[in-house]
Amino acid sequence: MPSTAVSLGALVAALVAGWFLFLRNKGDSSPVAPLPTNGSAAKPSANGVVDTGRDFVASLKLSGKKIAIFYGSQTGTAEDYGTRIAKEAKARFGLSSLVCDPEDYDFDNLDAVPDDCLVIFCLATYGEGEPTDNAVQLMEFLKEDPQFSNGDKLDNLRYVVFGLGNSTYEYFNAMARNIDDRLTQLGAKRVGPRGEGDDDKSMEEDYLAWKDDMFAAVQSELGWEEGAGGDVADFEVTELDEVDDAKLYLGELSARALTGTRGVFDAKNPYAAPLTQAKELFEDGDRNCIFAEFDITDSGIRYQTGDHVGVWPVNPEVEVERMLSILGLQDKRSKAIDVKSLDPALAKVPFPVPTTYETMFRNYLDISAPASRQSVGSFAKYAPTPEAKAMLEKLGSDKAYYHETAGAKCLRLSEVLMLAAGDAPSATPTPWSIPVDRIIGAIHRLQPRYYSISSSPKLHPNAIHVTAVVLKYEPVPGANKVFGVGTNYLLNLKQAANGTPPSAREDGAPVYALDGPRGKYKKHDKLAAPIHVRRSNFRLPTSPKVPIVMVGPGTGVAPFRGFIQDRVALARKAREKDGPDALKDWGTIDLFYGCRRSTWDFLYRAEWDEYAKELDGKFRLHVALSREEGQPKVYVQQLLREEGDRIGQALVQQKGYAYICGDAGSMAKAVERELATILGKAKGGSDEDGEKELKLLKDRNRLLLDVWS
Repeated sequence: MPSTAVSLGALVAALVAGWFLFLRNKGDSSPVAPLPTNGSAAKPSANGVVDTGRDFVASLKLSGKKIAIFYGSQTGTAEDYGTRIAKEAKARFGLSSLVCDPEDYDFDNLDAVPDDCLVIFCLATYGEGEPTDNAVQLMEFLKEDPQFSNGDKLDNLRYVVFGLGNSTYEYFNAMARNIDDRLTQLGAKRVGPRGEGDDDKSMEEDYLAWKDDMFAAVQSELGWEEGAGGDVADFEVTELDEVDDAKLYLGELSARALTGTRGVFDAKNPYAAPLTQAKELFEDGDRNCIFAEFDITDSGIRYQTGDHVGVWPVNPEVEVERMLSILGLQDKRSKAIDVKSLDPALAKVPFPVPTTYETMFRNYLDISAPASRQSVGSFAKYAPTPEAKAMLEKLGSDKAYYHETAGAKCLRLSEVLMLAAGDAPSATPTPWSIPVDRIIGAIHRLQPRYYSISSSPKLHPNAIHVTAVVLKYEPVPGANKVFGVGTNYLLNLKQAANGTPPSAREDGAPVYALDGPRGKYKKHDKLAAPIHVRRSNFRLPTSPKVPIVMVGPGTGVAPFRGFIQDRVALARKAREKDGPDALKDWGTIDLFYGCRRSTWDFLYRAEWDEYAKELDGKFRLHVALSREEGQPKVYVQQLLREEGDRIGQALVQQKGYAYICGDAGSMAKAVERELATILGKAKGGSDEDGEKELKLLKDRNRLLLDVWS
């Protein structure tokens, strides 16, 4: 009996190992991340695949690599920049890197990193100075008194830091700064300057300005030979003559979506949620705001009040056609292709394969994003004319020229290439000889767009509500309008759901293919969109006796509609249990909401009075109107000031909670300044005392922000 068990176990182990070897040799076909290996990370070595578990130092040694890059990424941007650093290191020094998710590794052997190796941390700061979900373990390990396998100091470690943040937040690039300070305390040596990218200005330009000095310092410190790499492709694209249609990805975002297998719906496997209702909340020539309701019945998806929903859009048809035309692929649009990474540890295939050229551009690559200066310059060698080549070289090397010509106008890659070739915007693009593998390496993966959920699961357990102003604007006078991919996708869904199929308009508004892969986004005559839920720390206090103060102008009111619905559901239950006086001990609920006019863009106006009645007057709505005819402009911070004494008492004496949602720039900062003044007065002190109290509220999670730039 024991010998049989051993034989069976060996057989199972061999089958599992063979399966993972097959998958790895086949190439990464996951749209978001490679298949998990039960917490371990198998890394290729010179002799094949070696599973080193959670030991990244062993992976470095066995693979013969000199660089490990760890990315802390919430939406994929930090991972993209980590991969870019790896690619440039290979081009400069001929050295390959391990690009790693820190969640997959342990860090107790940081002190065992060979002194001829380099560890790079590319970390985004999430929310109010917090690590991204996948970097929590790393930061917690370093925060305490870390116990290393070979000692208590990191004198051996040379490291590089690049941070991704937004300067409109108080804790700008906190993760990069925190890990830099902590590693220095532990004896490690930073190589080159710390990089800090600012998403509020230009993350791309911040990166470009930082990287050259960093690589120069790396070359000086480690003695690596410059120019040893050269221009090397990251991917190999192969056209397939025969492919099983059942295995061909035509826009599906996961293997389970392709096969129809049931499973957990999340960021790696979004759910095609039927659109049950869509309407305009307001509309005029300049702006419009959409309400969309998605059905999650029987999906297994659960959400909490304050969470975000990620909606996965596609690229507009005009962009898909431009890219196919520029690359001369119109007649091959349906041709099946396979894509393999030439160095899986450096660059993962960013979408599932096999797929088609058309699907790649519609569903998987973010061809709607503004073109980066670095990628534009890299395509100069493939230009159709000397003039086009010269223009791209100048765009890639001259920051001011790039900004004036392309950056300020938010031109997409297709638009830049057409401009360089001398094509009119409405003309058929001139073909370029850019290899498809270089396009895949230069353009980021198309990511979901996130929206604060504007409903409560207590009132709407089987539905998720979205409130979104459709993004369309002229970046500079005379430039073509920019249309947000996610909100205009929602607009197309709304139009189609209401019997008015989207069509091209004179203002260039985009049109999207909505049926989805193999028509899967059309369910029982209802359109659907792929969605998933992202957890948030934007939470109500558990007890309804705690006062809450909410500030949310415009669509910043979205999560607060969910908050109020949450309290309404609790109120109904309380009355059933305790009778009509059930709410007498409840805390006050103040919502400071701002819009332009009372008869124009006053979101959910008809609902607020009903909620106030159900909450026995505990809910108070304060409306700031900035463009009401015949009235002076009023903003939310002014109304806060008018209610300052009562708000100060609610937050200080009654230990209330405050929330801000909306524009991270002028609005959020003005509200925080006003709150500091109110808190200082409530404490019987100065504005400086108020600033301390404001920080205390943040530290204790009693002041929470859900803001964007």
